Amino acid sequence: MKGIATSEGYGIGKVLVVKEPNLEFTPKTGCNAEQELKRYRSAVEKFCIKTEKAAERVKLAASEKEAEIILGHILMIKDPYMSGEIEKLIENGQCAESALSSVCDMFAAVFSSTDDELTRQRASDVNDIKNDILSILLGAEEQDIFDAPENTVLVAKDLTPSMTARINKANIAGIITETGGKTSHSAILARAMEIPAVHSVPEVAEKLKNGETVIVDGNDGIVIESPTQKQIDEYTKLRTDFIEYRKALSKYIGRETKTVDGIKAELAVNIGKPDEANKAIECDGEGIGLFRTEFLFMDRSTPPNEDEQFDAYKRVALIMKNKPVIIRTLDVGGDKGISYLKMPKEENPFLGFRAIRYCLKNEDMYKTQLRALLRASAYGDIRIMLPFVTCVDEVRTVRKLIKEIMSDLSQEGIAYKEDIKVGVMIETAAACMIADILAKESDFFSIGTNDLTQYIMSVDRGNADAAYLYSAYNPAVLRAIKHIIKCAKQAGIPVGMCGEAASDKKLIPLLISFGLDEYSVSAASVLSTRKTISEWSKREADALTEQVMKVETAEEVEQLLSKSQK
Repeated sequence: MKGIATSEGYGIGKVLVVKEPNLEFTPKTGCNAEQELKRYRSAVEKFCIKTEKAAERVKLAASEKEAEIILGHILMIKDPYMSGEIEKLIENGQCAESALSSVCDMFAAVFSSTDDELTRQRASDVNDIKNDILSILLGAEEQDIFDAPENTVLVAKDLTPSMTARINKANIAGIITETGGKTSHSAILARAMEIPAVHSVPEVAEKLKNGETVIVDGNDGIVIESPTQKQIDEYTKLRTDFIEYRKALSKYIGRETKTVDGIKAELAVNIGKPDEANKAIECDGEGIGLFRTEFLFMDRSTPPNEDEQFDAYKRVALIMKNKPVIIRTLDVGGDKGISYLKMPKEENPFLGFRAIRYCLKNEDMYKTQLRALLRASAYGDIRIMLPFVTCVDEVRTVRKLIKEIMSDLSQEGIAYKEDIKVGVMIETAAACMIADILAKESDFFSIGTNDLTQYIMSVDRGNADAAYLYSAYNPAVLRAIKHIIKCAKQAGIPVGMCGEAASDKKLIPLLISFGLDEYSVSAASVLSTRKTISEWSKREADALTEQVMKVETAEEVEQLLSKSQK
């Protein structure tokens, strides 16, 4: 069985299918509003207590960062807009179960429609919250998975964060689910607890039976049902070798990121919240290559004001101690689900009123963010990155706004960095085609391979029927990346990459050959990426790249790169 590899490692064990509680109910109207409000609020209070306990367990098993994922559910259900909508339906006579389900389903639908993988994940969060509170309202029993025996492989349709929090990681050999991907919270928690995991395995909860032996290959996304003794022996060795490999990575802590022949690169970290900058330091990251600011705007009823944003950006700058911090301005669209921004409903939000387009039409809000960024630049090496750029006028307009804000700050006697760098995230086909023009107006480029692949290939990466086309190995995508880097080099500006491809060990030799300056990856991928870069020379990378650029399909590219792995 094949799925998505979401947490590296190899697990061998006995299946335990996690049963979903029975959450069926009969919708009722004309209910006693006071009584139903009391039931709902009591259930929410119990949910919050349960969630806080779960977060404490996760903090002990993983880290504070992962515990915050669980605690985020409390913030969501207490969001004034969400809770207000639920209570409004209850006051209109709906039962608590029906009101909760209606509002949560509405929020989940909005989040699911987005093209941003991290925002799509919030649909799963909302469903998790709904199911947890429904189980309290209905008195449904939850399966106890904490006391699972040693070498258990958990199998579920969707292993939610609250379920994952009940895991005793010492006894869990692997995790397999029917839904989710690399950014799903169960995958993030699995990685933090170093449990091999494979997500999006079709109908796996129906196909596998309790007590059945399975192998979980978290490196290649493979699940082997009823393995032979030969396969068990093979994967036992792979598991031992992988554990040794993880130990070997520790020797790369504190090393420079450079090739065999001394070509240096910068290895930065992607973050979504200010406190995650601490993780970047802990994992030996050399900077922040992408700070997604939209998360400052979520889980609230109004946009963050200038001081709130300033404090967040300043905190990251101080944590990083003059290491580069690339902060992406608000990347939001008509499909992002930030209710108070009142986005218009669009036929095709993937190509619509989003990111830089939205910000330039909402200048007051955008200037607030730019002011906060400029003020924070006095405390470190902050750089501003513009998302979803498709024409040079957008860059020029932002630069004009920045100059105006600088003038205002000077008159007010507020410090800022006068030579702050402003760069462009290259993630559209248009930006790729005019990369030479954009380079003249930019201080740096960062290639967002996740969206770039989607737009180059004209494929919705969330569409299962077209998913086979979504591949960074496609020659069209590789040629686009090579072209972008070439344009940056000709203009004398640095170029980085902040998509999944930056940590793909198969693609790294090509990126070395193309001349990529900065690799921005997840905190968990820093040392493995440094190790891969250090194993290649420019000459070897060039020789491999010459072969790769001659082949004609994504499959041929991947096969050639796989054979060339060190």
